[in-house]
Formats: sequence, C-alpha cells, structure tokens
Amino acid sequence: MADYEPLLGEIALFATNFVPRGWAPCDGQLLAIAQNTALFSIVGAAYGGDGRTTFGLPDLRGVVALGVGQGPGLTNYSLGEMGGEGSVTLLPADMPGHTHAVRAGGSATSGSPVENRPAGGDVQLYNSEPTSEERLSVEGQTQPHSNEQPSLGLQYCIALTGTYPSRS
Repeated sequence: MADYEPLLGEIALFATNFVPRGWAPCDGQLLAIAQNTALFSIVGAAYGGDGRTTFGLPDLRGVVALGVGQGPGLTNYSLGEMGGEGSVTLLPADMPGHTHAVRAGGSATSGSPVENRPAGGDVQLYNSEPTSEERLSVEGQTQPHSNEQPSLGLQYCIALTGTYPSRS
C-alpha cells in the first residue's frame, strides 16, 4: 500500500496515545501564522487567535463535531461555532403540563388534605388554579443532569502537512 498523504487541514481520529508526525491535536492551541501560512489560509481564525499573528486549531476535546449549515428543522451552525450543553437543569417551564393523582386508602381524617389523610381512591389535587390545600409538595433538587451521549475517547488530530486542497 502506498503512503497516504492527507489533505492539509484534514481532521482524522486516531486510536493512539501519541500524535503522529505531521499532525497536531485538535486541542485549541494557537499557532503562529508565519510558520503555518498554508494551513492558516485554509482554516483562518475561525477557531481562535487574533488572525494577524496567530490562529487557533479546532478544540474537539469533550465535544462532538457536526456539519456546518442548516438541515431541515435544525439549527444553523457556522464554521467554528460551538453549541450544546454538557448538563441541563430542567425547570417547570421545560416540562409538559401534567397532573398528579394521589392514591390513598383507609378512612379520611379531615375534609382538607393538608397534613391529613384523604379518602380512599384516586384524588385529583391539581386543577387549573390550585389553592394551597390542593397542591402537592415540590419534589426534586433543581440540579443539572448530564446531557451527554455515550462516548468513547479517541484522539482528533489535524494535518499540518499534506496536499493543499483544491477548491471545487
């Protein structure tokens, strides 16, 4: 098999614990434009740097790459734009409207459910305008939960040398 020469700026995944020669990790590091003019002419300052003396490499640590543009019904993403959240805190406004039924058994101890036991059967305690006696206690901790898909750590690297890609 002939030696493979990547396109300059190509990003590849490696299952190695080192960065191959001619490649750099996609870790957001800044490079000098003067020493990497060809690569800068391809990626520009979309990933950081001042665009005069430095430019940044993409930082793919802990994130998932996605295609630029906008698919049907999807958010539009530009080159270098970040999106998504690592964790999310759900608030009542984020949840669909719903009601809670309370199952109870035995004899009622009062006409009011506050600090008492309601009559047996399903008792609806919410309505469109609940009073203090019709509310259930608030549950949950309002803590963020992980929003991360199952994943596997591999090394994203970008080609620092290779064939200059032609524009179509």
